[in-house]
Amino acid sequence: MFRRLALVFIGLACGVLPPRSAAEGGAEPPAVLPDREDWGIHAQMTSVTQYHPGFTAPYHGRNSLKSGDRADETVDLTLFGGVRLWRGGAFYVNPEIDQGFGLSDTLGLAGFSSGEAYKVGAAAPYFRLQRAFFRQVIGLGGAQRPLESAANRLPEARPADNVVITLGKFSVVDVFDTNPYAHDPRADFLNWSIIDAGAFDYAADAWGYSYGAAAEWTQSWWTVRAGIFDLSVVPNSTRLETDFSQYAVIGELEERHEILGRPGKLKLLGFANRGRMADYGNAVRFGRQTGAAPDVAAVRRYDSRPGVVLNLEQEITPQIGVFARASLNDGDKEAYEFTEINKSASAGLSVSGALWRRPDDTCGLAGVVNGLSRPARVYFAAGGLGILIGDGRLPHYGAEKILEAYYSARLIDHVTLAVDYQYIANPAYNRDRGPVSILGLRIHGEF
Repeated sequence: MFRRLALVFIGLACGVLPPRSAAEGGAEPPAVLPDREDWGIHAQMTSVTQYHPGFTAPYHGRNSLKSGDRADETVDLTLFGGVRLWRGGAFYVNPEIDQGFGLSDTLGLAGFSSGEAYKVGAAAPYFRLQRAFFRQVIGLGGAQRPLESAANRLPEARPADNVVITLGKFSVVDVFDTNPYAHDPRADFLNWSIIDAGAFDYAADAWGYSYGAAAEWTQSWWTVRAGIFDLSVVPNSTRLETDFSQYAVIGELEERHEILGRPGKLKLLGFANRGRMADYGNAVRFGRQTGAAPDVAAVRRYDSRPGVVLNLEQEITPQIGVFARASLNDGDKEAYEFTEINKSASAGLSVSGALWRRPDDTCGLAGVVNGLSRPARVYFAAGGLGILIGDGRLPHYGAEKILEAYYSARLIDHVTLAVDYQYIANPAYNRDRGPVSILGLRIHGEF
């Protein structure tokens, strides 16, 4: 079976080959293994300020991006604590303090401008336990790979072939749809639909976390992942359905390859959300019958919403990497957790400052095009509201197009300052509004 999967992945990757094993002449010198530590504590602080000048907006709705000059800030402080329980087993907790708001209360953009902005904002700092999970690594053989101490990771020598089981409260995208060039709003890009696949409607509460379990099986040049996670009680809720009566199942296949000696990965992900959700067509018909704007809450019933994601990362040189994602979901149903995107394609590159003798600096450039299905367009044109968007009307639909560029510079050890610019055409798919330019400033510290 895996040989057949390999052929599919190789074809998708345009003829690339799996990395050579030691037996094929690709042996590397023995790695220096890290010292054992039975506990670890790390911390981070991130502040993101975003501003946009006024833009054209002949009308607005309840979920519109406000058209006047506006600036908003978010701040979070996280503690990453871990303790080793036994060989290969560890427990981690991440208490966090959050404060602030995304632009327009995190509304008005399908591809929202800051991955540091939650759907819940507050003027005063508040406490959350974002993660509390157990992780077990089961070695299956192969060379010992050193892993240094990091947030939610104790130093260890991990066999190249292994099974990793994660159980508890964590984020789906801690495990799935990862990409080293575009995935961390504290270090690289900020836009939601660039750091994650836009149409990946992954299980999460309003802060982006869920209860669940994931298993990863790594062997040679491939990895298979699978997981099950709680959905919210109702779409985009602050509370999770802890009895798993509403849930998401996720599977991901990853192949690792080399192109001209440079490593890369290609991942194919599939997911399905199973819970009480609305069909856009039913919501529109109900609105016409009642003479009101369509309301998804009035027509929810138990149903499924599947989707797929293709995710590529490729090193070009040791200082330059490129990435691309393409995603698609069932556009007949309302978005359950993430945002109103039914199809999305993104691509970009990341460049290390080592090219200009600043190895701790990074810059990146990326673009993304997000789209709605026809049923979703009809729903929003009739005045419907979504998780993030809803201008009260949508007479002139257009794909939401976003261009983002950033430069992150190290100020002192463990502290970086980043400037970010985003240009957004057709915010919330509305050609009558925008374009919008968003300027961002990010300060990040790791300790």
